[in-house]
Amino acid sequence: MKNWKQTLVLAAALVATSAHAGAIDSLKKFNQDTDGLSGSFTQTVQSKKKNQTSSGTFQILRPGLFKWDYSRPYKQTIVGDGKHIWLYDIDLKQVTKSNQDQTIGDSPAAILSNKTALESSYTLKEDGSAGGIQYVLATPKRANAGYQFIRIGFQGDKLAAMELKDGFGNQTAIKFNNINTKPNLSRGTFKFVAPKGVDVLSN
Repeated sequence: MKNWKQTLVLAAALVATSAHAGAIDSLKKFNQDTDGLSGSFTQTVQSKKKNQTSSGTFQILRPGLFKWDYSRPYKQTIVGDGKHIWLYDIDLKQVTKSNQDQTIGDSPAAILSNKTALESSYTLKEDGSAGGIQYVLATPKRANAGYQFIRIGFQGDKLAAMELKDGFGNQTAIKFNNINTKPNLSRGTFKFVAPKGVDVLSN
């Protein structure tokens, strides 16, 4: 009877281990196989004062090109063309232009648009599963990184979620949907031209 119980416990442990063993492999396969990416997202930012939820669509062409279109609760477009980031606030009729390398740092845009960004700047380990999503925990290798941690979630080999906590304690949760890893994208997709009558500010 004792041996039977030990076997059962061992089997349960092996099942639990195998269930949590694939997130890093999924991340590495995702980075290796994915040159382009598109889909929709819902993003919730939780700060000490309030929570704010927004949603929209995104497009990524690796390396370094991305476009995030926020549609709710406000309309805003963020484009990275490889050299500059263009932030277009439609309601304010204002565009802010900044250097891409200096601006995005270790942000989700940088991580998703660069195959090597995560492993070069973060230490990775398995971080369990929740709601059918397996997570990788990424902790920064340098003390002055922009984030305390980043969690990236996969359902199988499909990107499903990201969770981030910045240096100020604000937490961001992103859920991805309608993921397409073979989108028909060209570099021209990420060329931004400011609309007429819109103020352009440079950082």
